[in-house]
Amino acid sequence: MEFDAIILAGGRSSRLGGVPKSGLIYDGATLLERSLLAAGAAGRAVVVGPDPGGLPGGILTCREEPPFAGPAAAIAAGLAALAADHASRHAPAAPYTLVLACDMPRSADAVRALAQALDASAAGTPQGDGPDGVMAVSADGRKQPLAGFYGTAVLQRSVADAASRDRLENASVFALLARLDVREVRVPPGSTDDVDTWDDASALGVSGRIPDGGPGSGPALRS
Repeated sequence: MEFDAIILAGGRSSRLGGVPKSGLIYDGATLLERSLLAAGAAGRAVVVGPDPGGLPGGILTCREEPPFAGPAAAIAAGLAALAADHASRHAPAAPYTLVLACDMPRSADAVRALAQALDASAAGTPQGDGPDGVMAVSADGRKQPLAGFYGTAVLQRSVADAASRDRLENASVFALLARLDVREVRVPPGSTDDVDTWDDASALGVSGRIPDGGPGSGPALRS
């Protein structure tokens, strides 16, 4: 399955005292590195948020407008960056886009389960007759729209519609996806657990930033 990836890394981290979640450490790598590894099969990937520096070659960066305008605005910015990159290379857009928040240290398991479910949904169906995407649902039934694969074209249309009605800034991602036929997929326990507070970080085994670290200080990423 061909897909691009949007990694959301632009939140205020207010309940962490403003410490960027992307630079927190899990099992020797930053959460941003973990997210990029989870999305490693993507044709192109864009990190939406402050430029962390030290990213592998080929990883795009952009910022939602205005900064801290929320995940719906960040998805819009990521889609625009990917579209511009494809246009510059005269390459077609990938049929699906992975949307992934960078604050889920075990997201690779969720991404794997979602990709398998999407492949299974598309198998044996005429092109275009499958679902518009798949969204993670935790073991306790919580939907996580920031861990999902969505049809690129339908997601672009939803973003364009929301933008035309000035409903991107600080908007609900569920509202952005409301018109999409998205299949809910149960993912492995813990794979969408996220870090909102220091208590969350402690429970998940996530620690503070490596001194003078950041992307590139953990496991090697694809180039």
